[in-house]
Amino acid sequence: MDNTTTPRSKDVEWRFSRGPRSVGRARALLAEQARAWKVPDRLTETAVLLLSELMTNAVRHGRAPADREVRARCVLGGDIFRVEVVDANAVLPYPRAAGPDDESGRGLALVEALSDAWGANHRPCGIGKTVWFELIVPGGVHL
Repeated sequence: MDNTTTPRSKDVEWRFSRGPRSVGRARALLAEQARAWKVPDRLTETAVLLLSELMTNAVRHGRAPADREVRARCVLGGDIFRVEVVDANAVLPYPRAAGPDDESGRGLALVEALSDAWGANHRPCGIGKTVWFELIVPGGVHL
């Protein structure tokens, strides 16, 4: 799925400061929106977990000026629930192998394991990146 939406898709975006409290706020907003769109609970829980990982990475590893925002966007179109996180850092993330004693480094491995698709790309404007994942909604959601 590209960054465009179809006339029958639903699309919402939020802007956050680059602080740790934004992660919890993003989780709450996504959970509320997914419930309003009648996304199945199991998929909502997975989406909230994966959003938390992407938001944490954007806040923790953003390496951008503190005044730069982090954006989260979710799009529901038919049987695809897509979540994106945009930040001002142009360095694309990649899953790494965390050791058994490492306290972090498993976030993208979770995204890779639990999503139906995921990726990262540079923003067309040349500032920052978008990291996204998609979940298939069995039977779709009637919009």
